[in-house]
Amino acid sequence: MLRVRDNGDGVSFAVKIHRRAKKTGITGEIGDALKVSLTAPPVEGRANEACIEFLAKLLKVPRSSVTIASGQTSRNKVIRVSGVAAQYVRERLRS
Repeated sequence: MLRVRDNGDGVSFAVKIHRRAKKTGITGEIGDALKVSLTAPPVEGRANEACIEFLAKLLKVPRSSVTIASGQTSRNKVIRVSGVAAQYVRERLRS
């Protein structure tokens, strides 16, 4: 089950990235991480930018609110979203 943690000014959650996929989207959960498929390749930060852009659109928040807290060069990342509550993120990710 996806674990979304409140951080006072926002939330954080884990994602596992599948790069160079045929389609960008959420493909499920792995343990306590959200599995996200991205069409972008892992070159020059393109997959990271695609991840931020996709999650910002999905959560309906500005791009500047979504950051990668850890895992810049890994497929396993921790995403931080400022200005939202954990319940809001859970609802948006499940819809």
